[in-house]
Amino acid sequence: MKNVVILGVSFAHLTFEDALTVLESYLHEPRNHIVVTPNPECVMLTRRNPDFKKAIGNADLRLADGTGIVLAARYKKTPLPGRVRGVDITYALFERLSQKQKFTAYFLGAAHGVAEQAKANMEGHFPGLSVVGLHHGFFTPGDETEKRVLSEIHEKKPDILLVCTGMPRAEIWANTNRDLPVRLTLCLGGTLDIMGGNVKLAPKFWRAVGLEWLYRLFTQPKRARRMLDIPRFVRHVLRGN
Repeated sequence: MKNVVILGVSFAHLTFEDALTVLESYLHEPRNHIVVTPNPECVMLTRRNPDFKKAIGNADLRLADGTGIVLAARYKKTPLPGRVRGVDITYALFERLSQKQKFTAYFLGAAHGVAEQAKANMEGHFPGLSVVGLHHGFFTPGDETEKRVLSEIHEKKPDILLVCTGMPRAEIWANTNRDLPVRLTLCLGGTLDIMGGNVKLAPKFWRAVGLEWLYRLFTQPKRARRMLDIPRFVRHVLRGN
């Protein structure tokens, strides 16, 4: 598979449809495949957090979730086919699978009650989906809550595991627990909040012009500090370092 490297992070050179086909193929292989969706903030964080850098590098597939990644690749004259947004490809995968077969998932992350609402919404929308387990994202590695979560995943053996505990925690946790008996682990940031109806997608116009990050800043001002990495990302891309 061809890859494009942006500031030390390798991204799969795949169209949205090709990426969807790869995800579906993973479900036919008897091992866990970890998929991450880095954006410019993620790329900059790999430079400060060795565990996160290792987790991103160890992933089976890195999809370009961020207009900034696509523009950076174009600037470097190694263009990517386009953006592959985590929440979009998850919905598309659920839709494709629902048309063919029954499949199971485990939802991990978000605040109390959000995963439950996401389960209701997703099972109502995708008739092939059965969410066999879920848990909020408030636990510490090694504590009793995490042990119960891991035990349940081992017991249920879902086809797909959604880890939505936030960056970089989700990616590091998935890498640490890559021996879980699932076929596909998707690290998806705040996707459960979207599925549960807690957070709305940016309007189509904002997404079309690549300013979804700005919309999210307006609607979620607490993200302001982490978004300082966006101008840092631009500066490093322009400098080529």
